[in-house]
Amino acid sequence: MVTLTEKAIAAAKGIISQSPEPVNGLRIMVQVDGCAGPKYHVGLESESREGDAVIETGGVKVFVDAGSQDHIAGLTLDFVTESGSSGFIFDNPNPREKCACGKSCS
Repeated sequence: MVTLTEKAIAAAKGIISQSPEPVNGLRIMVQVDGCAGPKYHVGLESESREGDAVIETGGVKVFVDAGSQDHIAGLTLDFVTESGSSGFIFDNPNPREKCACGKSCS
């Protein structure tokens, strides 16, 4: 369902190890906003919730809520550092449909 690159695994492990609260992995959520397309959210998570898919890759657990699972099938999570800023990058290969305004939707 979700693939993490080596850079994403290393970044996640670093972030998890520095958390002041007990953390067991990352939570990925998708918010679908009509014409704007999906918005991806990633955060720290201490435990799974009912309906979650739990994926473990490279020693990192990823929790995905039931409502987001269909939207992230095949997603690759990467981590980049460019020009002094860094962050997770979501590469979702799923085809997007066109809406009435001509922008991508999923």
